[in-house]
Amino acid sequence: MSLARVLHLTRPLVVIDTETTGARPLTDRIVEIAMVKLHPDGRRERYVRRVNPETRIPIEATAIHGITNADVEGCPPFRRLADEIVAWIGPADLCGFNIHSFDLRILQSELSRCGVAFAVNERRIVDVQVLFHRFEPRDLAAAVRFYLEKEHRGAHGAEADAEATLDVLLAQIRRYGELEPTVPALAAASQRRDDRYVDPDRKLEWRDGVACFSFGKHVGRALQDVVESDPDYIDWILNKDFPDALKEILAAARNGNYPRPVAGEDA
Repeated sequence: MSLARVLHLTRPLVVIDTETTGARPLTDRIVEIAMVKLHPDGRRERYVRRVNPETRIPIEATAIHGITNADVEGCPPFRRLADEIVAWIGPADLCGFNIHSFDLRILQSELSRCGVAFAVNERRIVDVQVLFHRFEPRDLAAAVRFYLEKEHRGAHGAEADAEATLDVLLAQIRRYGELEPTVPALAAASQRRDDRYVDPDRKLEWRDGVACFSFGKHVGRALQDVVESDPDYIDWILNKDFPDALKEILAAARNGNYPRPVAGEDA
């Protein structure tokens, strides 16, 4: 079946993906942009460019997308591509995986810094991640269907949910041989962790192996630099309603004990 029959378009649809220096769409920079344009007749066009971000690519970002500072050394900065990118997209609608939260926001930030207009109000935005989560829910009932191949009867009743959770855990242990069947190992494997961040609340991030602020007035600055140059700011956080994990790190830093990446985080 032709693409034109699968997806009915009245104007082109441009799928956008970016690789970047980090996870902050308002302040990080694009190091690669790829776009695929699907025309109403099913034709595809592609636009792929490496971009010099005019700042260092942290080792943590390189570990994710594989693009090094040497790879972009001779590439044009975004400001030289901005008009070209907007012209290539034209009046198309937009699509991406998590495009609402990241790719479109970082593209708009880059274009705004260049003073290049890019209106989105008249465009329709298709987020494939949102569709994925809508049709493939990740709740307990879905886990029961996937691992136990049955419907979860009595969902949201405490006893039924507890029994189902235990049955799903046992099924996971049986399915995944790499899961060590001990509570300490299962607890370690089930930790929500993103190696780009120092703390679970993502208030501090690793940038070239150095803990840096990812929020507030000192966003992007090294923790040690802020402790030494603005200790009052550290004290302000310690006395406000911030996460305990962040406060523990800052309190230790005030005493000269700065966080260091664990093995593998700075590779």
